[in-house]
Amino acid sequence: MPAIKVDTSELREILRITPAAQNIMLVGRHGIGKSEIVTRFFRDLGVKVITFFLGQMSDPGDLIGLLHKNEKSGLSEFLPPYWWPKKDEPVVLFLDELNRARPEILQSVMDLTLNRTLAGKSLPVGSRVISAVNEGEEYQLTDLDPALVSRFNIYEFAPTVQDWLVWANENRLDERVTSFIQQHSEYLDGDPRAMTSEGARSFGTDLSRTPDRRSWERVARTIQGIEEITELHVKLLSGLVGTTAAVMFAKSVRSSEAISADDVLLRFEKVKDSIARLKTHEFAALNERIMLRILKGGFTAPVKKKVLANSLQYIELLDANQEACAHLASMLERPRFEQVSEFLMGDSKILAKMVGYIQDIAIE
Repeated sequence: MPAIKVDTSELREILRITPAAQNIMLVGRHGIGKSEIVTRFFRDLGVKVITFFLGQMSDPGDLIGLLHKNEKSGLSEFLPPYWWPKKDEPVVLFLDELNRARPEILQSVMDLTLNRTLAGKSLPVGSRVISAVNEGEEYQLTDLDPALVSRFNIYEFAPTVQDWLVWANENRLDERVTSFIQQHSEYLDGDPRAMTSEGARSFGTDLSRTPDRRSWERVARTIQGIEEITELHVKLLSGLVGTTAAVMFAKSVRSSEAISADDVLLRFEKVKDSIARLKTHEFAALNERIMLRILKGGFTAPVKKKVLANSLQYIELLDANQEACAHLASMLERPRFEQVSEFLMGDSKILAKMVGYIQDIAIE
């Protein structure tokens, strides 16, 4: 039976409630943010995270330290490795690329997962062990011992498109990239046109390039400050996400006439006639862009007043499209948009409008 799937918010909750004595294994594609989620979660709690890329380790000494002779006792013992906690404070050991590790490295991991010890030295009480396993990789993988696997709580980390959009918004990625992924989410985790003879997606066993979440971040960083995407830029981006995705992205940017969140929140009068002509699916996409923009924040007091006034006008305009109203109301009830809900509902007129929408949905 495959591992249970969890998204970003579910993973954070699992990290929070899992006892330190229990080990966690995260299974998933490369580039989806396994290590970043774990690192950020525990560092925000003030816990040091020590990451090991086990696939790059050639000797157990990198993990457990080096053997030497104790001159006083005449006995052999292991020197503490460079990363060993200097204070008696718990740490998180994040063992990345577990299924790329050499067998001799995995032997050390066995003791670590069971007893929280390495070469006879005990980690501080409360320390955690979390591992990550990549699937679908083109490199040679190591078969994991069932006895080792049994020592982990195993979850397949499958972050949603919405998870990535929220993350991209928080990290201020170029809005052309987030808008493209919002409209063409099939390109976030691969190229839907790259198919094998069996009909499954091919993520490459050669040097062909296909997109992933990490590569879209690189695209956003690369085009930052570039106003026009030329043919040279398409070639440049093809090396990041593959030719098909790069061409689709450039085409989307060149032909995009989408109303931006800032158009609604800051320049409503100029775009209200265009907004009124939107179709339901276009309203849904615009609602999401608005939620993400408000979540990003950064409004000064005068701008905040304008944003709330324009938000109210936008919400009133939605009266003509009941499905768009319901979509906006449902988004505001999602935990990830709690801050947006608090921001908008702080305005009494918006609060009255949204309460009315929610009551109408409940009645129906």
